[in-house]
Amino acid sequence: MNPTRSRGLVLAALTACISGVSIYVNTNGVAAYGDPTAYTTAKNATAALVIAVAFMVGRRAVGGASVSFTRPSRPAHWWGLGFVAILGGAVPFVLFFQGLATTASTQASFLHKTLVVWVALLAVPLLKERFSAWHLAAITLLVVGQLGLVGGVALVADPGTMLVGAATLLWAGEVVVSKRLLADVTPWTLSLTRMVGGSVALLVWSAAADSFAAVVPSTAAQWGWVLVTGLLLAGYVLTWHQALWRAPAIDVTAVLVLGALVTALIATILDGALLGAQAPWLAAILTGAALIWGAPRPEVAAISASGGARMT
Repeated sequence: MNPTRSRGLVLAALTACISGVSIYVNTNGVAAYGDPTAYTTAKNATAALVIAVAFMVGRRAVGGASVSFTRPSRPAHWWGLGFVAILGGAVPFVLFFQGLATTASTQASFLHKTLVVWVALLAVPLLKERFSAWHLAAITLLVVGQLGLVGGVALVADPGTMLVGAATLLWAGEVVVSKRLLADVTPWTLSLTRMVGGSVALLVWSAAADSFAAVVPSTAAQWGWVLVTGLLLAGYVLTWHQALWRAPAIDVTAVLVLGALVTALIATILDGALLGAQAPWLAAILTGAALIWGAPRPEVAAISASGGARMT
């Protein structure tokens, strides 16, 4: 296996662990806040601050190419980074949490986990990524496993479902745009752009909608939720972009579905949920991820800031 791809998949697995914890924690955090948009803005701004501080500390401690920011040099870079900030780090967050407030959590969870399907459909023609029978088998197992975990869904065109679906599609587009950008910019550039740029957009929207006051936590409990979820989101974004830099978009997005196992384990430990009935579906997800991990691939380097597919 390509060692760069291996490191990317390990980082994607770490991202999945963070995602699994975040899904469980955010369920309680948004309830404590009451206003989904205000909650999203507060935690995203916290994540942006954490990433900015980590970047400054990292540059002083490590320096060099490992912690660096790439200045856009072409119009395509500006357009791509703008997409990542607004249509990756701002709009879909609002759509997702607004949708989550008005639709069944099982439907929202399943729709979000179909991200790997949409990324695969986009990555093959736009990124020229290889899609083999291994990928088809893996993605089928991942989707079936997730469908089993949520007990099946009856997808209807209610407003909440449509909002969650729209957010998922935007995030799929962001994955493809980010992968193209990573041919020319560093992962830190994307992480800072996504969260700092997206948070600025969310704060401007809150001010324009005269709801800025609701963004600022008003109780100790709200401050606690914002800090915890902000730290988790920062860790998610940083590890995700590092993973995407090193491995194909389809592969890292597939591994991300492992977060469902983490969420299920947390629910078992903290809520007393029965894990036995979910075992076959968890096994399907684990098998799907294992197929991605062990899929035979030609020895080619992943897209990096020093080469690979370039934006035109």
